[in-house]
Amino acid sequence: MIDLRSDTFTQPTPEMKEAMFRAKLGDDVYGEDPTVNRLEALSADLLKKEAACFMPSGTMANLTSILTHCPRGAKVLVGNESDIYIYEAGGASVCGGVVYEPIPTQSDGRLLLNDLEHAFPEDMDDPQFALPALICLENTHNRCGGVVLSLEYLDEIQMFARKKKIPIHMDGARLFHASVSMGIPVDDITRYADSIQFCLSKGLCSPIGSMVVGSGEFIEKVRRWRKMLGGGMRQAGVVAAAGIYSLQNMIFRLQEDHQKARGFAESLSRLPGIKVNLETVQTNIVLFEILDPRFTWRTFQHMLQQKGLLVSEMGFGRLRAVFHHDVTFTEVDEALTAVKEVLAEGPTLMEGDLVVGGDKPIAR
Repeated sequence: MIDLRSDTFTQPTPEMKEAMFRAKLGDDVYGEDPTVNRLEALSADLLKKEAACFMPSGTMANLTSILTHCPRGAKVLVGNESDIYIYEAGGASVCGGVVYEPIPTQSDGRLLLNDLEHAFPEDMDDPQFALPALICLENTHNRCGGVVLSLEYLDEIQMFARKKKIPIHMDGARLFHASVSMGIPVDDITRYADSIQFCLSKGLCSPIGSMVVGSGEFIEKVRRWRKMLGGGMRQAGVVAAAGIYSLQNMIFRLQEDHQKARGFAESLSRLPGIKVNLETVQTNIVLFEILDPRFTWRTFQHMLQQKGLLVSEMGFGRLRAVFHHDVTFTEVDEALTAVKEVLAEGPTLMEGDLVVGGDKPIAR
C-alpha cells in the first residue's frame, strides 16, 4: 500500500531508532532530561530564538502558544482555512476563553492586511468588543496546497503587527519545507514571528513531538500551560533523541519530497478529468480535483484505495497527496499508474454504494 494521506505516517529510520535506544534520560518535568534539553537548545539555535519547549503534539504547541499570548476574552486572528481554526478542536476557546476570529485566506496562504484591519474595532476602549491579541500565520499552508509565505509578505505583516502592538505566532508545522523550498536558512523566516511551532513528526520522520520556540520569558509561560494541559513528560529523551536526529539529518533531504510532489503533480495535470493548480505545488503537498463526471471524490478515493493508493480529502471536493521519506520515486510512478487505471476503467461503484466513516469510504 502506498500511503500519501499525510507525512505523519512516516516511520523513524533505523539510525533514528538507534539514537532513541541510546538516549540519556532524566525527568523532563524537573528539567533534568539531558536529551530533551539538548533538543530544545538545538531548536532555539536553529530558529535564532532564546528558548524552546518540547511538546507532545503540534496541536498542544499551538494551543499553549495562543494561551500564553492571549488573555481571556481576547481575540486571536486566524485564517479561515488554517489548521488551527479547522483541525484543532477550538482549544483556545475551550481552555482559555479566547475568541477565534477567522480571516479570509487567500489562495497563496496570505491574510490580507485590509482584512486583518477590519478585525480591530474603531474604538479600542469600547468594553463591548473583544480585542485582538495575536495574529496566527501558517507556513507552509496545508489547505492551500503546501504554499510558502514570501519574505516580503512576512515583512509587511510584521510591520502591521508592530503598529498594532500585538505579536505574531507562526504555525510552522512544515516550516523546514518552506526553508528548503526557498533555499534560505530557517531563521530568515522565523525572524518575522514572535513565536513558532514546528513538527518533528511530519516530514522530519520523528515518531512524536513538536517544538515551541520564542523568547525565554514566553517559553517559561508555555511550560506552565503545558503542565496544566497534561503535556509534561518524564523520561522524554527517548523521543527527543529522534527529534535531534531529525534536525541534524532529515532537513536537507526534504527537497526530494518536493521533487516527488512536483513530478506527480505535473503528470496529473496532463490527465483528462484531473485538475491541478501547479502554482501551489511548492513543497511536498499536491491538491487535485476530479472533474470527470463519472466520479465523486469519494468514489475516486475508494477506487484508488482498491489499487493500493491512499490519499486524503481536503475539503471542497479536493483530494490530497503528501510526499515524504517513506515514499520512493518508484512508488510515485506506481501512484500515477493507479490514477490512470482508475480513469481508464471508470467507476465500479457509485456514491450510494459507499458507507462513509470520516474520510474512509467502505464498500457495502
